[in-house]
Amino acid sequence: MENVFIFDHPLIQHKISLMRDKNTATKEFRELTTEVSRLMAYEVTRDLPLRTVEIETPVAVAQAKIIAGKTLALVPILRAGLGMVDGMLDLIPMAKVGHIGLYRDPETLKAVEYYCKLPEDVESRDVILLDPMLATGVSAVDAVSQLKKRNITSIKFVCVIAAPEGIENLHSTHPDVPIFCAAKDKCLNEDAYIVPGLGDAGDRLFGTK
Repeated sequence: MENVFIFDHPLIQHKISLMRDKNTATKEFRELTTEVSRLMAYEVTRDLPLRTVEIETPVAVAQAKIIAGKTLALVPILRAGLGMVDGMLDLIPMAKVGHIGLYRDPETLKAVEYYCKLPEDVESRDVILLDPMLATGVSAVDAVSQLKKRNITSIKFVCVIAAPEGIENLHSTHPDVPIFCAAKDKCLNEDAYIVPGLGDAGDRLFGTK
């Protein structure tokens, strides 16, 4: 599918396998989420523009490349998206961080927004929207819509594991938003959990179940 990028790097796949294991404890799960996010950040930022500057090394003057153009903003979808922020910031520490709070109504499975706080200059930034799981895609679709209402035109969605249903929902609603995921799983079950997935990412990150 166009505008959907699925990573196959061995290190990422190895770490996701450890994340899937139900016996992986909260501390290790949190560390693995950070590590996978860090590895994904490398590819997600591959298209950042560069400009040439002149610097002086200990040996000679050189023409060197530095990042140019728009600055970045990381926007995790609360609460599970918080687990991806530190790994991303390790590689792009200059990024500002906003937050969008959504929860899924257990009856309707629709996203309900309860919080949104973004950098003041977010309109001028390239936004990377973070959520470990893209299941039904309802939360992702709503989060992107909220960003677009604020005149944000450059958005990437980054998740660890995605279901085909979530990819289709987000892609059909916001085809201009590229989707980056580390694994595309089989399907959703009757409770809208990704199969085989890794369970509830928020609960596993924060030890709430």
